[in-house]
Amino acid sequence: MLNLPGVSDPRVLARGEWLFDRIVTLGTVVLNRAGGGYAGEMAAHRYLSSPYVTPEGILAALGERTGRACAGRRIVAAQDTTEINFAGRDRARLGLGPGGDGKSPGFFIHAVVAVDAEDEAVLGVADAQIWTRGSQPLAPRRARALEDKESGRWVWGCQAASGRLAQAAQIVEVCDQEGDTYSHYAQRPANVDLVVRARHDRKVEGGEFLSAVIARQPALITTSVTISPQGVGDKGRIAEVTLRSSPVRIVRPATAEATDAALLELGLVEAIEEAPPEGVAPLHWRLLTTLPIRTAQDAQEVVRLYRLRWRIEEVFRALKRAGLGLENTQVQEAGRLFRLAAIALGAAARILQLVDARDGGPRPMDDVLDPRLRQAVAAISRSREGRALTHRNPHPEGSLAWLAWVVARHGGWNCRGKPPGPKTMANGWKHFSATLAGYLIAKPEILP
Repeated sequence: MLNLPGVSDPRVLARGEWLFDRIVTLGTVVLNRAGGGYAGEMAAHRYLSSPYVTPEGILAALGERTGRACAGRRIVAAQDTTEINFAGRDRARLGLGPGGDGKSPGFFIHAVVAVDAEDEAVLGVADAQIWTRGSQPLAPRRARALEDKESGRWVWGCQAASGRLAQAAQIVEVCDQEGDTYSHYAQRPANVDLVVRARHDRKVEGGEFLSAVIARQPALITTSVTISPQGVGDKGRIAEVTLRSSPVRIVRPATAEATDAALLELGLVEAIEEAPPEGVAPLHWRLLTTLPIRTAQDAQEVVRLYRLRWRIEEVFRALKRAGLGLENTQVQEAGRLFRLAAIALGAAARILQLVDARDGGPRPMDDVLDPRLRQAVAAISRSREGRALTHRNPHPEGSLAWLAWVVARHGGWNCRGKPPGPKTMANGWKHFSATLAGYLIAKPEILP
């Protein structure tokens, strides 16, 4: 349940969970569709306008749920930012500043998504920051404190991961080049390790730069790296890369906070594709990390963990045009948009969780559904099974894979051919939720 901090009214809580499930099941954030009719649409609008509901409260509830799912596991906390831009759909938008193009109204979502480091499955949203830019010019960057800079989001996201995922066995935060800020390294919590793709050729102790240090290192190993699809029609590829590594002591730049340490000890891993396919830009990553890099296997592990950053990109795709279509919502006012975005972000992660689970795995159903519903899901599962072995749920009862099989069957999957994808899972959740609701009406004692 979306148990919002500070909200005790069961009607508000129930309406939030209902809206969350409707967005997942119907695969849309367009409220006249998600609501299922005029009454439902008005109920959704009332929830998004409630003074008791805030984006921070919704995200805290999602983070609490994700934290429980991460307990005892080795976790990759992927950080990244996406933009919701209303270019061409900006009529009557209220309270939004300029988006990334500097003109069209829009807002930004900086999320922290938890991924299981071993099976690479999405576990949920740990935290997010949602904001819009002001229309007034800002003071020069060097004249602003960290809390007044958008680059501070990497520090805050790291701190949020530290708290929300505190029960994890290990937290490794990964991010792309935007996260290469000195304060990000200097202010990381003790229980969070970092793997960050370097954007800057930073100065190291002694006056050299990262590029010169790594160029002197011998090759450790040549290994394969899977490059995720980069756009529509791209199927991704396998790159053969050479790895090098070295410890480095980077020097605080003049643009950093004066309170940050003057020197930081980090590890540097370089992955470079020396013979890319014709017409393809070679892969070249320089990764700064707090993880040990004593061996070639250590360097390989740093590269593998960084590659898991692509999972947050999948969440963003599920949130936007390729999935829930947040840019197409008819909600106009910024505060209500931010609440809707928080719910939709959690919904996008849940859809990916069900897709991840379709092939099996040890994760429990509790990751996405109240464990008290196991009896109800078991009864519903039996109703979708046939006599043939291929039409029986092959997964252990109570597992997330077991639940995903039931949901996929409700989405029209016939147990043959291609595995069920996001659209099948979203459609299946719609029908599964309706069946589950009927079961609970008949047996209300399951969820008193």
